Parts: sequence; structure tokens; C-alpha cells
Amino acid sequence: MIDLSLTEIATAVSGRLVLGGSDTAETIVNGYVDTDSREITPGDIFVAKPGEVTDGHLYAPKAVQAGAVLCIVERELELSVSQIVVENSVVALGDLAREVITRVKALGKLTEIAVTGSNGKTTTKNLLREIFSARGETVAPIASFNNEVGAPITFCRATENTDTLIAEMGASAPGEIRRLIKMAKPDVGIVLTVGLAHAGEFGGIETTLRSKTEMVEDLGPEDWAVLNRDDARVASMADKTKAQILWFGRGDDADVRASDVETSIDGTSFTMHLPGQEPVRVQFAVIGEHHVVNALAAAAASHTQGVPATEIRDALERVTRAERWRMEVLTRTPLTIINDAYNASPDSMAAALRTLAQIAAPEQRTVAVLGAMSELGEYSVEEHDRLGLLAVRLNISQIVVVGREARALHLGAIAQGSWDGESVFVEDQDEAFEFLTKYLGEGDLVLVKSSNSAGLRHLGDRLAEHYA
Repeated sequence: MIDLSLTEIATAVSGRLVLGGSDTAETIVNGYVDTDSREITPGDIFVAKPGEVTDGHLYAPKAVQAGAVLCIVERELELSVSQIVVENSVVALGDLAREVITRVKALGKLTEIAVTGSNGKTTTKNLLREIFSARGETVAPIASFNNEVGAPITFCRATENTDTLIAEMGASAPGEIRRLIKMAKPDVGIVLTVGLAHAGEFGGIETTLRSKTEMVEDLGPEDWAVLNRDDARVASMADKTKAQILWFGRGDDADVRASDVETSIDGTSFTMHLPGQEPVRVQFAVIGEHHVVNALAAAAASHTQGVPATEIRDALERVTRAERWRMEVLTRTPLTIINDAYNASPDSMAAALRTLAQIAAPEQRTVAVLGAMSELGEYSVEEHDRLGLLAVRLNISQIVVVGREARALHLGAIAQGSWDGESVFVEDQDEAFEFLTKYLGEGDLVLVKSSNSAGLRHLGDRLAEHYA
């Protein structure tokens, strides 16, 4: 974080300063900001956030022991360090982030790139980080820090030397992206997709569309809206923004596009086309054609900032995986296991199944281990059923459906014509592990895919350890 005095922080968050130890009102603080006491290091700021399960105030003493020099709290605590007492610690965290970004931006060198979408945010963020880190100091979210807590924690990491800030912006309700935009107004806003991910929480696809549109509504004429030409809902945002528009996608009508796409177990290669530049061939180690669109989004945003096509290509080729538990190849022998169980939506589940079918060698057995897609609400049964149908039509050799919430997927596969054990249902990952270790054989190609809440990412790791 930038240098700020205790008084400046208290003013920014509208809080009451309680000095501790030898501190004065002008004592400077510039460490990281976090709500997790386990992540605190000497010089950091701990924000005590009340939660649904526990209360962050209970962990303030541990944060101080770990080296926190300031605690932002909702009630005054008996601590040996300074505190700032606020009405709402999450709001205060956002206010602090806004102050940091405002001051850094005033220096005139910071470029902010924000990305949202129902799928692909984290992958695109990682690709952008790889591209811009080669050009200067770049701040990007850890893991999927994209909500009202994670995003401002990332914003607060900006310093006077930061050249590029990459923000991943998710939402579970309308208005959340707009609040994040007001904390750190981006120069480039990327919208990847508008799909059924979180549709249950939003209350429908049209509400999801309105929420994602918040990304581009407040952009100015000097800013860029980087939009997915292939997604009709994203394309409809063009008349909702004052920003300059750069289209990306697989079609010929996109400004940034890919041609001659080839997918294998070793990754995905494609020819990348950028406006005004010679096409370049990209050997992208990330598996799956659906990740090509994420690469194009990152390339388009980079193009708006003057990054040459060859430099973008070199950065993309340095990336070996989208993210932990995202189309991650865990083993190659005696069989291949792809763990894509960090998150799942109908679109990403379908893309993963298609990739499994595409990269399989002739006569190679394909096994799809599938858990529930969460947060679909009233669409849950219909979408799980549809994925079961797709898995059968793709001629997946063996479908293993894990957990009651995903049972409709198994029933959909059976209804489509999967019988004689081609689709099996198991109650939990232990039962799945027992079945798979008996069923799997040398040369099999295995995909493990589910939402994070289903816990199947650990099943993928267990299988990898078993066959290592």
C-alpha cells in the first residue's frame, strides 16, 4: 500500500482513531491489508470483518501477534496497537481502497483493467497479469478475489510504483459490480460472457445481464469497453457505454479473433489476429478451445494499451495452466487426469465435456466425473439434465455423477440412452474414488468437473496421488 498516516486512514474510512503503543496520529502505515489473520505479516493492516460463521474481531489478537500495526474494527478492542473504529468494516475496506487508488491514479501512471463475466474471469486475469508484468509493476488478484472484500484487498496493494492494476469483478447481486467500479474506475472494462452461473442468486438471466452491464455503463469516451462479439448478451452492451469498443471473438466480425484453432492434450494452438498487425501463431499450453476466447479478451485489452502482438503471444505461451484446479493436467501416465473442479456453470461444464471428447485419441476411453453446478436455483434440474444429454451425445465412455445435487445429470444421461452402467451415480467422493480406482485402466482420459462446493477438486488430487 502507499504511505498513509493513521489520521489519513481514519479520515478516509470515516472512523474514530484509537492510538496504541507509541503511535501518533502521523504514524505512517504502508503494509498489506487483509481480513484473514493467517495472512497478516509485520506492518500490515487487519480488517475485522463479522462473518456468517465467525467474527473477525475474535482473530484480531492473532493478527497483532503476527505483526499487524493497525486494526480496523467495528468495536474497540483491548489491543496493543492502534485501532480505527468504524460502523461497517467492509464499507471501510472499500473506502480505504478508493483512497489508495485515487492517490495512485493522481500520479498519472496507473492503468486499470477490470474483467467480469459468468465464466473465464480468473483465467483472463492471470493472462493479463502475465502480459503486463513483463512491462512493469503489476497488481492482480490472488486466486478469485473478486467480491466486495477480495477486490478492495487487491486495490489496496497498489503503490506509487504500480503501472497496471488488474481487477477481477464478480457479483452475486445487482449493484455489486457498480460499487467495485466506483472504488477503482477502470480504463479498460472487459466483459467475457453472460450465462447461467449464479443465475439462481440473481433471479434470472436478464438480471445477470443488467449486473454485468454495470462494467461498461460508467466508462468514459477515453476508456475502452472490450466486449465478446460471440455472446449476444454481451454484444447488446455496445449501446450502453460511452467508451470506445473493441470486439473479440471467434467470428470474422471480431476485431481481435482466432483462426485455425487446434486442440490437444498438450494445449491449444491458434492464429491470433489483431487490428493493424500481422497475424501470429500462438502455442497456448492451456487445454480447451473455450480458453481461446479468454486469451483473445486478454489480447484485446492489451492491444488497447499498445502491446504488440508478438509480445502478447510470448506472454500467452509462458502460461502453462489457467489456474490451479482449472483444466489442470495432473498425471500423464499410466492415465491422464484433468482436474477442472474449481468451479462449474452450464457453459463451462459443456465446454469441458467438449474438450474431453476433442482431445481423446481414437479408441481412448474417456471418463467424466461430474459433480453439482451450484447457484442455479430454479434452473438446476434442467441444466444438469441437459449436461447428461450432452455427455451421452459426445460419446463419453463412462460418466460418474457424484452427489444428490447432481443426480439429474445421471438421470438425463440415462434418458438419452446411456445404459448398462455407462452412467453411474454415487453419493460422495469416497464412493466415487472407490469406483474409479477399480474401473480406471492404463491410457484412460479422465475429467473431474464440478463447482467448488461439491469438493471434487480434492477427488482429482486423490486420484492423481493414487496413480502417481
